[in-house]
Amino acid sequence: MKCLTIIGARPQFVKAAVVSRAFAKVGGIEEVIVHTGQHYDGNMSDVFFTEMSIPQPKYNLGICGLTHGAMTGRMMEQIEAVMLREHPDRVIVYGDTDSTLAGALAACKLHIPLAHVEAGLRSFNMQMPEEVNRILTDRVSDILFCPTQTAIDNLRREGYDNIDTEIVRTGDVMYDSAMFYKSKARKPQTDLPDRYILCTIHRAENTDRPSNLSAIFNALQKISLHIPVEIPIHPRTKAILAKNRYNFAQSNISFIDPVGYFEMIWLITHSEMIMTDSGGLQKEAYFFEKKCVTLREQTEWTELVDCGCNVLAGADYGKILSCTEQMLNSSPDFSSPLYGDGHSGEFIVNQLMKKNKE
Repeated sequence: MKCLTIIGARPQFVKAAVVSRAFAKVGGIEEVIVHTGQHYDGNMSDVFFTEMSIPQPKYNLGICGLTHGAMTGRMMEQIEAVMLREHPDRVIVYGDTDSTLAGALAACKLHIPLAHVEAGLRSFNMQMPEEVNRILTDRVSDILFCPTQTAIDNLRREGYDNIDTEIVRTGDVMYDSAMFYKSKARKPQTDLPDRYILCTIHRAENTDRPSNLSAIFNALQKISLHIPVEIPIHPRTKAILAKNRYNFAQSNISFIDPVGYFEMIWLITHSEMIMTDSGGLQKEAYFFEKKCVTLREQTEWTELVDCGCNVLAGADYGKILSCTEQMLNSSPDFSSPLYGDGHSGEFIVNQLMKKNKE
């Protein structure tokens, strides 16, 4: 069996590493990795292949820095050319990026079976490009690998029991990865305080809205007067802050360069709490039993809010401050196995092998 794997962003590298290891264990499977180039910064792309021993992509399309439409269109065109050259038995896509949607649409148009890993997630905010990407990808996939029961329930409410597709609960491959790599965590090469909040900001709903960005960073500035705030700054976020004349020199917030996956695990495990607009980091906070304040109005990981480990603050200055105080003083329960047993990758590969024999 030949599988074509489409990746392009940091969380996809993490997820693909899990399934690639499972492919290698089973044997008899040729995996062809296509990197769209969506994350082009060295610290956010190449380093993941080196650190995580992911097989180097056979194809690197180098498509980045464009509008959603232009990027998705060019990815589709070049991914289609790869598919016509490689003749895969199946295409695998992960998550909800433009790379995911481009790979899904190209496979659908060529009638190649498509598996979506991390299917069924919903934030119920159609203003998010990620929400559009995941909904459309689910609809054209023949296997939907769902990380949680919530994801399955979302699909059933949308009528997927009446659609010719297979819905499978797998657990979360990011949990597999966190457990596999946690022993390799290493401290970033920067000075860090003993106690700090780890924060990341990169979602377009925040970075592309000056009012949101201002409210968030004003709140972080206030919080940093009481407990240090460390931000591995996303290149795009840094550029937008500079464009908006953010005064880095006078900020109490500590900005550090982007870090690799092992450094990020170290930062998470040594932090007091997480503040983020990232979907993946919300889960990683839970994996390592860290409280989280999400700087969005919605989350696709609603079970984290339900169990009290995560709270939604949006981009409201006052709410960010109150939610931060609330979570710093809380003691949530992290004991529920929300995301499986750490063997989701192997389960997914076994399901793909089974499907291939039918």
